[in-house]
Amino acid sequence: MSTSPYKALDLGGKVVVVTGGGSGIGESSARLLAARGAAVVVGDIDEAGGLRVVQAIGDEGGKAAFVHTDVSDEAQVRRMVEFAISEFDGLHGALNNAGMSSRGASLIDLAVEQWQTMIDVNLTSVFLCMKWQVRHMLAQGGGSIVNVSSGAGIVGFPNSIDYVASKHGVVGLTRAAAVDFSARGIRINAIVPGGIETPMLLGAMGNDPVVRGAVERGHPIGRLGQPIEIAEAAGWLLSDASTFVTGATVAVDGGYTCM
Repeated sequence: MSTSPYKALDLGGKVVVVTGGGSGIGESSARLLAARGAAVVVGDIDEAGGLRVVQAIGDEGGKAAFVHTDVSDEAQVRRMVEFAISEFDGLHGALNNAGMSSRGASLIDLAVEQWQTMIDVNLTSVFLCMKWQVRHMLAQGGGSIVNVSSGAGIVGFPNSIDYVASKHGVVGLTRAAAVDFSARGIRINAIVPGGIETPMLLGAMGNDPVVRGAVERGHPIGRLGQPIEIAEAAGWLLSDASTFVTGATVAVDGGYTCM
């Protein structure tokens, strides 16, 4: 990797894990990181999607491998991290992106089982990923972790109390972990996406143009974001171009959270 500060976005020689890498933000991020020289481990519960992304990275001249991972299961998370180390001989970065969208329910109607599933998939998963990622990064002398939250991690959103709580929790986990580990060489930051045109969001909107228009108008920029726009932010945070950034909550949201 070049020592020039003007080429610090180069990720050559780095190994990065991307959870939820089989589609959407995770797919774009995995492909961008590989294009910049990183060896990428795609972790996803969606095996077909994960293998497709790994194939695309290979076709584009990059290095990647897939490992089936349910991020709410600690044993599988540990296996994912150990796979990255054994496959590519290290772990220098992680994008903890896997999660689920809001299914819509008010506080008084929300079943505790639905609450627990949301917390397990969106919040406990980030705790588990960081736990095993940080363990290895401490042993090797440092690294960079990026956790994907949401605009709902900063502001409220109607009838989504479980989702909002889980994404606020991701921001809190990020800040607390950054306080604990930044002085030991591990930078930990969060990205807050706005409405991004992914299969998950399109499915949640029901492909309804009226709903889409309302969501777009909620962003001062007047449109949905694209997965590559989140990937660019993740690539910067995982690179040596952001070495003085830690504990940050970076909004890449078309102005959604400034409303």
